[in-house]
Amino acid sequence: MRSLTDILYNFHWVVPGEASRAMQAWAGGLGTFLRRRGIRAIINLRGRNDDLSWWQKETATAKAGGIVHLDAMLDSRKLPTREMLARLVESFNTAPKPFLLKCSGGQDRASFAAALYLIYRHGWAAMPSAMAQFQRFPYLHFPKRHQRWLKAFPDFALEDSDGLPLEQWIAQRYTPENLKAWLDAHGLKDGYAAIFTVPTRSPRQW
Repeated sequence: MRSLTDILYNFHWVVPGEASRAMQAWAGGLGTFLRRRGIRAIINLRGRNDDLSWWQKETATAKAGGIVHLDAMLDSRKLPTREMLARLVESFNTAPKPFLLKCSGGQDRASFAAALYLIYRHGWAAMPSAMAQFQRFPYLHFPKRHQRWLKAFPDFALEDSDGLPLEQWIAQRYTPENLKAWLDAHGLKDGYAAIFTVPTRSPRQW
């Protein structure tokens, strides 16, 4: 049974005892929240934001609790560069377990990263469980128009990889231009805002 704080912070185990997902701890209590779940690392999908209070508090809490803090920026509306995806996979490789994947609301970027983690961990046979990470309930993934590429990405990756493992495909073959072309050809020309160049800064987005 999920606790009140699990519900409040949209917390779920992706792989029990190994990988989890949640939203930003806007209501406070992050240290207690992490400690009670045994979290040893945070993979922050909002990227490094030294000048924003939420990032300062989060990194300070992690340091005080002996928790590794890793920044791996994603944009829910803009198609990721190869470097962004490579950084995410690098975080999968290096984060002590169990780790927490977190974004602002735990709905969109967290769904995307959790899906990729399952494919990274289990291979392409994990596609059904990966796609389940985009369910509206219990994960609250209700994508806006320019966020529809997120759920389509695993299908593109499977097709474009030609059987290569996810990490190898990202390193050797993935390009956002190919993703854009695939989305356009599959009726999702308006399912993204642009190819990522620089973030559109706002405290809640980043």
